[in-house]
Amino acid sequence: MIYTHLIAAIVAALAAWFYQDARMDAAVANVRLEMAGAKVQAAGEKLEAVKEARAEERAITTTYQESLNAARTRETLLRTEIDHLRLVSDGLRDQSAEAARRLAAAPPAAVLEYATALGAVFNDCRAAYGGMVEKADGHASDVRTHREAWPVKLGGRDGRPQD
Repeated sequence: MIYTHLIAAIVAALAAWFYQDARMDAAVANVRLEMAGAKVQAAGEKLEAVKEARAEERAITTTYQESLNAARTRETLLRTEIDHLRLVSDGLRDQSAEAARRLAAAPPAAVLEYATALGAVFNDCRAAYGGMVEKADGHASDVRTHREAWPVKLGGRDGRPQD
């Protein structure tokens, strides 16, 4: 009888041991499952952050490229205008030299007529100068547009924009 109780106790102890072992294996499997889920979630968050960073990079690149293209267009236009200005300036210089030669030997009535024509040219130059003011304002506006289009990163210690 003692052997029976001893065997029953050993069987009960072994059964409890195997039961606890199965519970421990199940707990370990649950912990591993939770860890795998956390890893998948972290990878998803990282992937989402990378997608956002790439989208921001594309937006910055697009803005930069558009600004660069606009600057190239403005530079081309400016070079064309400068070349035209040089041609006009050379022509005016030649005309002025020819007029000075003729004016030296001209009668007083011709000198008076020349002075009147020179006044008209001066008025034209003054009007053109006013046009240059408008162009300068346009260039200043382009600079402002460029500065406003430049990407700014927020989040300094004081919450102000950082370059």
